[in-house]
Amino acid sequence: MAKELKLQDPGEGIHEVEIKDVLVARGDTVGEGDPVLVVESDKAAIEIPAPYSGTVQSIDVEAGDTAVVGDVLMTFAVGDAAPAEEAGEAEAAGEDDEGPDKTETADDEREAPEEADASREDEASARAEAAKTEKEGEAAEAAEPAGSDGEGDVVPASPLARRVAAQEDVDLHEVEPSGPHGRVLLDDVRAHAAAGEDRAEAERPEPPAEPERDKARALPDFARWGPVERQPLRSIRRATARQMARAWAAIPHVTHQDVADITELEGFRRRRAAAVEAEGGKLTMTVFALEAAVAALKEQPRFNASLDAETDEIVVKKYFHIGVAVETEEGLLVPVVRDVDRKSALELAIELPALAERARSGELDRAAMQGGSFTVTNVGALGGTGFTPIINHPEVAILGLGRATWQPVVRGEPPIAGSDEPHGETGGGYSIEPRLLLPLSVAFDHRVVDGAAAARFTRRIATALADVESLALVA
Repeated sequence: MAKELKLQDPGEGIHEVEIKDVLVARGDTVGEGDPVLVVESDKAAIEIPAPYSGTVQSIDVEAGDTAVVGDVLMTFAVGDAAPAEEAGEAEAAGEDDEGPDKTETADDEREAPEEADASREDEASARAEAAKTEKEGEAAEAAEPAGSDGEGDVVPASPLARRVAAQEDVDLHEVEPSGPHGRVLLDDVRAHAAAGEDRAEAERPEPPAEPERDKARALPDFARWGPVERQPLRSIRRATARQMARAWAAIPHVTHQDVADITELEGFRRRRAAAVEAEGGKLTMTVFALEAAVAALKEQPRFNASLDAETDEIVVKKYFHIGVAVETEEGLLVPVVRDVDRKSALELAIELPALAERARSGELDRAAMQGGSFTVTNVGALGGTGFTPIINHPEVAILGLGRATWQPVVRGEPPIAGSDEPHGETGGGYSIEPRLLLPLSVAFDHRVVDGAAAARFTRRIATALADVESLALVA
């Protein structure tokens, strides 16, 4: 018997995935639960197991394809002996049912034995066929995994009704049954499909008055001016594009910039780097940025929040789960570090590289990238004096770190031009020293916080990074 593996709804609004890898070939024998496909959706790789034990009969997708919910991914040949067994059961059912009929027709058999024999054979055959049809119906229902029609249980329906429902894209849970014991019949499916077409026609919007607008949005034919190459926007890059467009369209972004003097902190980091590496970690500036961010978030909790536009409420989070942007070959991923406020710098230094490695190897699941309350992105290793990061919706702020550089800094009080005071009021003098300065960029949602709050928030992060003793340092 052939059974199909269809793409089930992964939930959370996901309607399509990209096929990353096909793990089996046509003719392979698989067991129930064996992985057969790897798909990627919304930045997470997912293994799809075989729902049946059997032989791979056909594979309807290949790596790089995009599949939507309900698409057939592959077909399995399951239970080759099933037809013979069903026929045997059907014949047995026919023989069992002959008992009462023999009693009722005994007189007729004595009068016309040949006619009675033919009648019994036809009746037994009809009953066997009916039993077989019923058995096929039960087998067809059993072939569908629970919830395959969109809900928790399989809807009782005849095989023909189920087939037509699939062709007409009808959810059997929404069909009003008229058959015995709540069974959905073919006429029920057709009536529901016809009613749906009427509703769709009534709800269909009027065509736009100015179709030229769509034409205006179309790109020109770039090949007119030279060679071009079209590359598909897939998997992580596609998900990132959608998330960034959603965030930019929904949030009024403002970016505040400042610098942190990390001269002492960098010295401390270099002194302790080897000890942390011996513990299996890596002491980076991002570790300290996470701790500094928590210090600022505790003082200004509105940066650790989300805006519920439906209820006009600010949802302030009492936890500190901070996302850290990680560059991968497929695009940008943001795994979340849980409970940063409860972890030491050593613990963070061990956890961060492990998370980054999982992200780059494609081993992160969706749960590892959910639940963040704030995000940190560090492009310092790549250079740049500052940038304007896009907020990771539905958060309200993000901290960006640039490249730290050595710069001359005036310390103390220089003389005032035209004044007799040699070195200011205190007379303490001044000096010009080389200091390691780290650019900070905080993008924030102006609906939730104002510019003055953002300035104080950014300065709090800068002062925390400048004061080694203020951070929860490695023991």
